[in-house]
Parts: sequence; C-alpha cells; structure tokens
Amino acid sequence: MSSKIAVLAGGRSPEREVSLRSGHRVMAALRSRGYDAFVVDPSEVPMIDTLSAASVSACYVALHGKDGEDGTVQRVLELLGVPYTGATPFACQIAFDKVLAKEALAAAGVSTPPWVSVQAAAIRDLAAGPILHRVAERVGLPAVVKPSRAGSAMGLSFVERDADLPHAVMNALSFSDAAVVERKIEGVEVAASMVGPEVEALPLVEIVPKSGVFDYAARYTAGATEYFAPARIAPEIAAVCHCEARRAFEALGLRDVSRADILVDPNGTPWVVDVNTSPGMTDTSLLPMAARAAGIDFTGLCERILQLALARA
Repeated sequence: MSSKIAVLAGGRSPEREVSLRSGHRVMAALRSRGYDAFVVDPSEVPMIDTLSAASVSACYVALHGKDGEDGTVQRVLELLGVPYTGATPFACQIAFDKVLAKEALAAAGVSTPPWVSVQAAAIRDLAAGPILHRVAERVGLPAVVKPSRAGSAMGLSFVERDADLPHAVMNALSFSDAAVVERKIEGVEVAASMVGPEVEALPLVEIVPKSGVFDYAARYTAGATEYFAPARIAPEIAAVCHCEARRAFEALGLRDVSRADILVDPNGTPWVVDVNTSPGMTDTSLLPMAARAAGIDFTGLCERILQLALARA
C-alpha cells in the first residue's frame, strides 16, 4: 500500500497563494511517484482532525511564512508524532527570525552584512524613536530595511538618505515586531540550495530581476526575472559561496533542505543575507531550478525530500 502523504500548504500568511502553488505542484509530483498525496490547507480544514483521520505516514511542509516556517506547525506535528520535511521547531524559529538568524550566523563566523535591529516595543514603550539617527551611523548608507519575521521580500525598503530611514523602519514594523536595518551589498545575487541526506550543495542560481529589485513581484511573476543556473561566476567564488551556505546550514541547525540568499560583492566576497527553511516549489522557484541544473527533476527532488522525513518515522 502506498504511503499517505499530507502536503501542508496555504495557511493564513501573506504568502498563502504562493504556498498553494508550491503545495499542488508537490502533490502532483508525489502522486506521479505512486504516493497517496493530498493537500491539507490549515486555513480551510481542521488540520489535526484531518491528519489523524487519514493516518498519514508523513507531512510535506509547503507552508511559507508565519506558522509554516517559524516552528509553529512543526511543534504541532511533533506533538502528533507525525514525521515531516524540513527543520526542527527550534531551528525554524531561529532561521525565520532575521534578528536571531543573523546573530547565530555572526556568532558562527558566517559572512553576513553589518546590521542593527529596531524593535517596535522599544519605540513604543521606551520612547526610543530618537535612536534611529544612530542606526545609519552604525550600518552605513545605502541600507536595506526589512521586517525581522516575514518572507518573500515583503516590507522590504532601500534607504539612500537618513531622512528616509524612519518611514522605511515603520513600513517594516507594519509586518513584524522588529525591523532589521542592514548594509546594502552591491553585487551579484545568487541562491545556494542545499538538500539532504548528505547535504549536497546544488548549483548556484544567479538572479537578475528586470526591475533591479528581487521583490515579491520579481519572485513570482513569470518573466520578471532572468535566472542563470549555474550562476555566471568564477568556480573559485562559487566554491566559497557553497562553503558559506553550508556553514549557515550548520550554524542554524537545519536539515533536509534550505536555500541561502547570497550577495557577491565586486571583490568576490559572498555575504549571506537570508536563509530559507521551506523554499518555494513553484515553477519560478529557485530550489527546483538548482536541482534541474544538477540533473534532478522536480519529481525526484520532491521524493528525495519526502524520503528524509519517512526515514525518521
């Protein structure tokens, strides 16, 4: 009898639609390999009752953003005793929070751009608004401002002048309870994907958004971004990128799969700007693109990730 696999997708985060696209693609891929796979959308059906009634063998986590990548659903699945793909609850919690993730990366010696965090509570409860003028001094301009807990470049702003910083911080705080202000690294943007069980580094994918900014629209609109897999960078620089991605994977305690977003500056130095524990699986997503460049088709990629969860059953 084929294994029953629940593909968790949808949810209530702003990335719901992308998650559903990922989930349905994964479901179709697993079905083509003989698994009894079906999508479970926690915002549409009672997840615990559904999983219990179906007696699933494992869950493929294709939820993106809050609840899916921050350890919430993983803690529920741990309580249910259902194996699942991806990182453990604690690792998800650290990786999803950009403040905690950057602190973990820096502590491990992983190259990540200089940053400061600004918490909503500090501005609200400690009257710390005037501290914002120190932020630019510490980080330098131009800077990137982003919410600490949000995905897909939501709430992202670029700041060239001191005067624009307060607005950018408040914009980020509308998505999360803290903002990260990070030095902007000019250079080539690449995605470094890792997939288990031996934590294989897949070919780098170079990202060239036509708008110049790899924001939500550039990520999920067909034709809005050019991709090169493998990336058009020197082999020795690619090797350093892979090394930093692996170190980030280990520093955050990840497993099964991850994607590190890296900027390579004009000196060839790679800077890890984000690490994703539940990479997108849509037709414009970077992980499937990297796998394809390594000779792994989409169905093979999905099955490989699923098998890691089933092995923990």
